[in-house]
Amino acid sequence: MIRRRTVILCAAGLVAAGCTVGPDYQRPEVFAPGTYRGAEAVPADTGTEPSFGDLAWDSVFTDPDLQVLIRTALEQNYDLQAAAARILQAESLVTTARSPLFPTVDGVVDGAYTGYTGSDTPPIDSVFEPRAGLGVSWQLDFWGRFRRGTEAARAELMAAEEARYAIMATLVSQVSQAYLNLRALDLTLEISRRTVDSRVQSLELVKARLDGGVAGVIELRQAETLLYTATKSIPETERQIEQTENFISILLGQDPGPIKRGRPLESQIAAPALPPGLPTELLTRRPDVRQAEQLLVSANAQIGVARSLLFPQVTLSGFAGAGSQDNSGAPNVGPYGIFSALPAVTLPLFNAGRLRAGVDFNEARAEEAASVYQQTLLQAFREVSDALIDIRKRREFRQQQELLVGALGDASEVSKMRYEGGVTSYLEVLDTERQFFEAEIDLVQAKRDEAASVIQLYRALGGGWQPDSAGMAAAESATGSELAAAGPP
Repeated sequence: MIRRRTVILCAAGLVAAGCTVGPDYQRPEVFAPGTYRGAEAVPADTGTEPSFGDLAWDSVFTDPDLQVLIRTALEQNYDLQAAAARILQAESLVTTARSPLFPTVDGVVDGAYTGYTGSDTPPIDSVFEPRAGLGVSWQLDFWGRFRRGTEAARAELMAAEEARYAIMATLVSQVSQAYLNLRALDLTLEISRRTVDSRVQSLELVKARLDGGVAGVIELRQAETLLYTATKSIPETERQIEQTENFISILLGQDPGPIKRGRPLESQIAAPALPPGLPTELLTRRPDVRQAEQLLVSANAQIGVARSLLFPQVTLSGFAGAGSQDNSGAPNVGPYGIFSALPAVTLPLFNAGRLRAGVDFNEARAEEAASVYQQTLLQAFREVSDALIDIRKRREFRQQQELLVGALGDASEVSKMRYEGGVTSYLEVLDTERQFFEAEIDLVQAKRDEAASVIQLYRALGGGWQPDSAGMAAAESATGSELAAAGPP
C-alpha cells in the first residue's frame, strides 16, 4: 500500500512538473504589402526566380580586390569579434538558466562541537560530531519557471547570433560602399589632373597671344582662374582619398594605410538582373528582423517566469553520508551512516504586490518587443522600397548627366576653336570650361550613387551575411566556427 501510494505521488509530481504557466509564443500578425513600391526598377517577381538578396556577396561584388577586402573585414573586424563574444556569453546564460532543472549535488564535510554542563552520569563535558557525505538540493519545476527561463535564454542566444549576422551584412555594405567612394575619388582625381594639364596648355596659348598683342591681361587672368579652379581641387580630393583609405583600414581591423585598387568605378556594380522577391521573405532573410523576433520570444517567455513565482515553490533537500561522535570522557561512537530528506513548500502570502508587478512588467515588456518587431519589419519594407526607387531615379539622373557632359564637352571644344580663331572672347571659354569640369565631377558622383543604390538594395533585402560561393564563410573565425558547428545547446 505504501509503495503504491509513493508511486501515485511521484506520478502526480511528474504530471505537475510538466505544467508551464505563461503564454506560448505566437508570431504577431504581419500586414505585409503584396509588392515593394518601386519594384519596377528591376524585373518583375515571377515567384520562381531567386531574390537578389539570396545571392552570396561575392556574386554581387565581383571585383577580386574588393572581395579580398570584404573577406579580410569579415575575419578581422573588431565589431564582429565582439559580436561573437556576445554569442559565447549568451551560450553561458542558456546553461545557467537550464541548470536548475537538475538536482544540485555538493560534497559536504563538516563537524559540530558541542559543550555541555550539568550533573550527567557519566559526566560529558563536550561532544564533537564530524560527518562527510553528499548534499542534494532540487527545486521542482512544477510551474515551468526554469523551462520558461531556458526558453528565454535560448531566444537571447538566437538574437545574439542574428545580431552578428546583421553586423556582417552591414560590414559587407560598409566596405563595398567605402571602396566605391574610393574609386570615385580616384576618378575625380584623374579628371582634375587631366583638366589641369589641358588648362596649362590653354594658359600657355593665352600668354603667347598676349605677347603677340592679340590678347589682353584680362584674358590671362581668366585662363589663370580656370587653371587654379582645377588645381585647388587636387589636394582636397587627395585628402578625401587618404581618409577613405583610413576608414577602410579600420573596417579591416588594420592600422590606417593604403588600399589596393582593382576595377574602375564603371566596372564595379550594375543594377541587379534578379527580382527583389516578395516582402514576406524579409521575415526569414533579414537578420535584424529575425533578431527582433527572437527578442520578442524571450520577452514572452519571461512572462511565464514571472507568473510561476505566484505559485507554491517545492524544494527537496537531503544529505547522505557517514559520521561519528567523539565524546569527552566517554568511548568514541561510530562511524555510522547518516541519511536525511527534507521537502519544503514555500507559498507567497504577502509581498506588497512585488510578484504581481513583476508579471505586469514582463507583459508590458513583451508588448514593447512586439511593437519593436513590427516597426523593424516596416522599416525593412521601407528600406527596400527606397533602394528600388533610388536605383531607378539615379539611373535616369546618370543618363541625363552623361548627355549634359557630352553637350558641354562639345561646347568647350567649339569655344576654344572660336577663341583661337578670334571669333569670341576668352570669357566664353571660361564659362564653358567651368561648366564642363563641374559636369564631369557630377557624372562621377552620379555613377557612384547609382552603384551605391544597388549596394543598399542588397543590404535592405537581407543579403551580405551569407557565405561566399567558394564555400568560405569568411566571417567564421575560430570562435564563430565552433558556434556554427555546435548550434544552440
